[in-house]
Amino acid sequence: MTLNLLLAATAGAFDVDTATRAYLDTVSGPVRARSDAYFEGGYWMLMWGTLISVLINGLVLHLGWSSRWSRAASRRTKRPWLRTILYALPYILVTGLMVMPWVIYGDYFREHQYGMSTQTLGGFLGDQGKSLLVSLIIGPLVAAAIYGVIRRAPRTWWLWGTGVVVSFMTFGALLAPVFIAPMFNSYTPMAEGPVRQQILAMARANKVPADNVYVVDASRQTNRISANVSGLGPTVRISLNDNLLNRTSPEEVKAVMGHELGHYVLNHVIKMLLAFTVVVLAVFLFLWWATPRLLLRYGGRWGVRDVADPASMPALVLLTALAMLVATPFTNSIIRHNENEADAFGLDAAREPDGFAHVAMRLSEYRKLEPSALEEMIFFDHPSGYNRAHRAMEWKARHLAELPPAKRAMAKPELLTVAN
Repeated sequence: MTLNLLLAATAGAFDVDTATRAYLDTVSGPVRARSDAYFEGGYWMLMWGTLISVLINGLVLHLGWSSRWSRAASRRTKRPWLRTILYALPYILVTGLMVMPWVIYGDYFREHQYGMSTQTLGGFLGDQGKSLLVSLIIGPLVAAAIYGVIRRAPRTWWLWGTGVVVSFMTFGALLAPVFIAPMFNSYTPMAEGPVRQQILAMARANKVPADNVYVVDASRQTNRISANVSGLGPTVRISLNDNLLNRTSPEEVKAVMGHELGHYVLNHVIKMLLAFTVVVLAVFLFLWWATPRLLLRYGGRWGVRDVADPASMPALVLLTALAMLVATPFTNSIIRHNENEADAFGLDAAREPDGFAHVAMRLSEYRKLEPSALEEMIFFDHPSGYNRAHRAMEWKARHLAELPPAKRAMAKPELLTVAN
């Protein structure tokens, strides 16, 4: 038999659906039940989180705290922008403390319940304190800019407000990897070795302007595996967390990094900013329409009669929470589309379909493997494990003849240990 005939016979023996099912079957029994329970519980967490935001902001309005903070700020300064900043400081601090019990339950106790958090309560509260500090610095600036356009353009502030928010989002994408992320984790250069060389070789091959790879000490907080190519222009940084290095094979690391490089090469940061500009615009249009009507009906009892008064901030946040809940299927679909593109790019760049399928199974620790189409459309901001494994096996079937002989055979996913 000639080589071509041999390869054709091998390709014919490879069945995509069988190979995909072999991977999916590695996550079964209690492990699958725990994965499904965790992710499906997230549906309720999303709705309860929105309800809690509405209740907290409604309470701040109902108790008159918002109007009192606004009056106190007015007594201290006649400058509108400074008044907004002085209002925003107690608002962010108080509402941040009010929501903290929910945050502790959802992000600490629930994560420990499902075996995904490694952090002590003290460490968790320390990180939450840092987050609150960042919010107290950035939040008042965002609020001052938004209320500035509300005062100056009462009929078109929905348009200018969108520009303000998107501008801050852009600055965040540019600066967060360098100035904010290191507040929560240590970033150290990856040690020399074959894996680092492979990652940088893929980066050079795809014209990603990075000459180093950083390892994040995420294991002090979580068991989750993760990586990213973050930043814009001069702040571009290739990072992977230590869990990815410690819990996966070199083939899996390479597959993940191929995916992350895809986000950069395909300009997903820019595309996401453009797509979310449309979402932000829709939310601001809703706020522009709904907030005056809400204040007309309840503003008298709240002591808030004008959208331009910083005391209206809880009303804006309350309505935004409701709008973003309704927008969940759209925002998730935007992200999931980009993730699908990065998956396809990563398979071509890394050429590790089995490594990619192995990673998809590991991600099932906190992401349901086989959701319905409706579930995936509404609740998934990444492709499901089934779709990722199936895509990887389709890629393998198409490129079987190009792979090294050792990688042409049906993989043995039963060697994978998914459970913590």
